[in-house]
Amino acid sequence: MVAIGHGPLDSDQAGDLAGTFKALGDPVRLRLLSMIASANDGEICVCDLSEAFPLTGPTISHHLRILREAGLVHSARRGTWVYYRAVPGELTRLAGVLDAGRP
Repeated sequence: MVAIGHGPLDSDQAGDLAGTFKALGDPVRLRLLSMIASANDGEICVCDLSEAFPLTGPTISHHLRILREAGLVHSARRGTWVYYRAVPGELTRLAGVLDAGRP
């Protein structure tokens, strides 16, 4: 993937990135991702995420599904709870794309 400051994106790259950035274009999803990525153990239970928002469980699940489908988080079920973990490679890729520095 080319950094924006290092050359133009082709149409496939732009389309792929647009979907990812669209997933991050909602304040709730951006907050969820920041909470997941900064969790002490590298992962966080949906029960802890839900407590931070004045939203219903299905609404939180909807936002988390969009983050999963965008490839930004992974989830694992343990008993009745689901735990979320950020995908480090994807966050690094996004940071690299936004690097506006010139080589």
